[in-house]
Amino acid sequence: MSENSESKAKIEVQHLNLFYGSFQALKDVSLSMEDKQVTAFIGPSGCGKSTLLKTINRMNDLIENCRIDGKVLLDGKDVYADINVNTLRKRVGMMFQKPNPFPMSIYDNIAYGPRTHGVKAKSVLDEIVEKALVDAALWNEVKDRLKKDATGLSGGQQQRLCIARALAVEPEVLLMDEPTSALDPISTAKIEELTLELKKNYTIVIVTHNMQQAKRISDKTAFFLLGEMVEFDTTDTIFTAPHDTRTADYVCGRFG
Repeated sequence: MSENSESKAKIEVQHLNLFYGSFQALKDVSLSMEDKQVTAFIGPSGCGKSTLLKTINRMNDLIENCRIDGKVLLDGKDVYADINVNTLRKRVGMMFQKPNPFPMSIYDNIAYGPRTHGVKAKSVLDEIVEKALVDAALWNEVKDRLKKDATGLSGGQQQRLCIARALAVEPEVLLMDEPTSALDPISTAKIEELTLELKKNYTIVIVTHNMQQAKRISDKTAFFLLGEMVEFDTTDTIFTAPHDTRTADYVCGRFG
């Protein structure tokens, strides 16, 4: 592989097996995710897509009896051996299915991460907060109520706030676990537009049950079934000319 093509792989998963006790949740998964692209993980519930997503920033560390074989590489470095977990989670931000703003002001939600990493000056925090909210397409809606409680925002606004909170610590990768499943269609469209805008600067990995969403926003799609990655290709190929009949059956709605 040439140096140029190698440098494009932001995240690489190599022969990953993951166990919860004796149950094997991921089976020999290998795939490479390129920088500044959107990669979607699709498949029925319990297929391993969220489990794989959480290995990228070691969220599975929090689960008892979780054991991993294989490697997850970020810019060529093993996230389980070569990168401090706090550094990793600064570089790899995460959004969950249900928006989870902290019970504090909008401003303090965004400033929380930078403060944790040692930023104290109010002028610097002001700049970080504004830029993060602008980048998350929320600034114009909240700029006059930054001191108000973040939990008073609508569901869609709360999810964009969580994106802004992740952006405030200047990550390189954004992981999104079903980020729109709890949102109405208008809020969903805003998050999708935002995702397409953000991929100019970030590598994005999204887990979604919504196949139309995967088609709209992802460059590549991986289809999972029973812990196995059945197929990984360009999104167009996965949805129009998949190589595996199981993929074809899933994207055509024959099961799911």
